Amino acid sequence: MSIKAYGAFRCDSPLETMTIERRAPGPKDVQIDIAYCGICHSDLHTVRSEWAGTLFPCVPGHEIVGHVSAIGGEVRGFFIGETVGVGCLVDSCQRCRACEEGMEQYCENGFKLTYNSPTKEAPGHTLGGYSQRIVVDEKFVLKIRHPASQLAAVAPLLCAGITTYSPLRHWKAGPGKKVGIVGIGGLGHMGIKLSHAMGAHTVAFTTSKSKQQDARKLGADEVIVTSSEDALQSHARSFDLIIDTAGSSHNLDIYTNLLKRDGVLCLVGLPENPHPSPNIAPLIFARRAIAGSLIGGIAETQEMLDFCAEKGIVSDIEVIPAQKINDSYERMLKNDVKYRFVIEVASLAL
Repeated sequence: MSIKAYGAFRCDSPLETMTIERRAPGPKDVQIDIAYCGICHSDLHTVRSEWAGTLFPCVPGHEIVGHVSAIGGEVRGFFIGETVGVGCLVDSCQRCRACEEGMEQYCENGFKLTYNSPTKEAPGHTLGGYSQRIVVDEKFVLKIRHPASQLAAVAPLLCAGITTYSPLRHWKAGPGKKVGIVGIGGLGHMGIKLSHAMGAHTVAFTTSKSKQQDARKLGADEVIVTSSEDALQSHARSFDLIIDTAGSSHNLDIYTNLLKRDGVLCLVGLPENPHPSPNIAPLIFARRAIAGSLIGGIAETQEMLDFCAEKGIVSDIEVIPAQKINDSYERMLKNDVKYRFVIEVASLAL
């Protein structure tokens, strides 16, 4: 079926309207009419070929919320009209150890991303959520239990939410734990909200004094401006976990020196250029670790969505029509959004 989408034909051209094809639902497929799609910084990196391997035409978007409009004959877990979501993954091998353990994001044979992954369907790679409709295997469709009035703000949970939730859960953030969140942007603002909701003592790190009040409103118990050496020293050797959401390369030693013995600095931001090599001594002499984390599996993503629905957690967003996507990309580069743009997909029909 032909539908409208917004995407790019080249890395050096603006995004524009285009017509794409979606497959008819197979026996285990769920067809979703998209209502909202968040804009992730990964979308910009991919469209502009700042990461290797972009396939064109490129239709980004992996923070999708919509409603089921058709189901395959073997689908039992969803019904027409139900509110659902799709995140960063639309398939995996389903047979490796990672998949069997519900961690499809670490599939050993290669997962399929919501956009820019090879597929047998035209045009030869997946096309994402900046579009009117998507068809996805039911195993990769998620149930949304937030009220209808919050659906636009739910969309970024499908990436920004799970990217921070997964390491918080893995390293057992909660009462009695001290957790740091580096960066107050699309990922960081969700990390602060989630860490606070889990009951951890939550500390926000920012390079900007102007963001201190915002961080506290999001749920931070304390805020550290990283240019203040005294503030950093006062927190030395006190953190159980620090989640680094920053998308640019920077000195990791600032944060490893703040960890307790056995503390972990978890990187979830992927910079264009490598971080400077960290000093190894602080790691060796306190058994500290630098780790990484990638989104979350389908079961964990559903757990995150249910947790957020129960706690009333959504992203802070600015809703835009599709016609303002290029403007939003430029504003994103200037950090001119609090904290996530979300496309109202109905605007594609205009």
